[in-house]
Amino acid sequence: MAKKKDVKSTLLSPSEFLYKYLNNASPTGFEASGQQIWLAYVKPFIDDYYIDAYGSVVGIINPEAEYKVVIEAHSDEISWFVNYITDNGYIYVRRNGGSDPVIAPSMRVNIHGDKGIVKGIFGWPAIHVRHEKDRDPMPDMKNIYIDIGCSSKQEVIEKGVNVGSVITFADEMFELNDRYYVGRGLDNRIGGYIIAQVVRLLAENKKKLPFGLYVANCVQEEIGLRGAEMVANAIKPNVAIVTDVCHDTQAPLYNKIIDGDFIAGKGPVLTFGPAVQLNVLKMLFEVAEKNKIPYQRAAVSRSTGTDTDSFAYSNSGVPSALISLPLKYMHTTVETVHKEDIENIIRLIYEFLLQLKSGHDFKYFS
Repeated sequence: MAKKKDVKSTLLSPSEFLYKYLNNASPTGFEASGQQIWLAYVKPFIDDYYIDAYGSVVGIINPEAEYKVVIEAHSDEISWFVNYITDNGYIYVRRNGGSDPVIAPSMRVNIHGDKGIVKGIFGWPAIHVRHEKDRDPMPDMKNIYIDIGCSSKQEVIEKGVNVGSVITFADEMFELNDRYYVGRGLDNRIGGYIIAQVVRLLAENKKKLPFGLYVANCVQEEIGLRGAEMVANAIKPNVAIVTDVCHDTQAPLYNKIIDGDFIAGKGPVLTFGPAVQLNVLKMLFEVAEKNKIPYQRAAVSRSTGTDTDSFAYSNSGVPSALISLPLKYMHTTVETVHKEDIENIIRLIYEFLLQLKSGHDFKYFS
């Protein structure tokens, strides 16, 4: 483990950190630069930390404690890989995570090549030449392509772009109507911001916890919860609180009967499901009600689809619960979250930690 270094009072403000961290690219499998930003921010608030072989970062408070509590988010965003380069310099792609080909045409991209970032665009035929039925394709993985202004495969390669280069959309975060943050990759690097603010509050308010707190910013969630699986097996915690995003279902084209009824701005979403340990969930409800933190309720039929599953089913089973942030337009470049929901999740995790006793047994019976 690496020891905390002395950090002078040159800290970023929460807002500065939010924009710096969220605007940085952190594609699945290539999260290192974002993880460095995150770690630099939390270092003054923790006692110790470790970085695993694949890039998950865990900040630790009270590393000597036997009882271990995890708060967790994932640090990666969906992206693309260069998969094939044509002889005349066009680039075909492969998903890295759940990237959506429908939104790609006309989008600007950054290709993270061997010689640095190369600008590009997802091209698409003009509407004038798509008027005939057999020439009006839908964007899919077979026909979307990137143009970086090159006329040959060799010219593309000379720019440092080759098969395996990772690609992110070029959009950055902005605010909408003073209520929302909008941008790519809020799923779920906004969770990394949330858990960082929890430890900031603990430090600033001089709160002493009676247990070890492991603040985990995990990699590779978007391709199967892989980073959390590694971290859960390494830490072997006694309880885990995971934060991720869920769908705001108020916009057109959602079906609330199927998708649930969730509203950005109405509070965190607390989930029922097999991976969610009911006594941990019950404690979250009690903390929310005691502190007048609004919340919404969700149910899942099998897995949560989040890192909660990795913690719940690791080792001999870790009592785990999920706190979700309602998000509009998931896996697009305009993912949208409400500022008040972010603050309420920070409060809920913070207050949960303050009331939790070391050694608390979450078993259903004994």
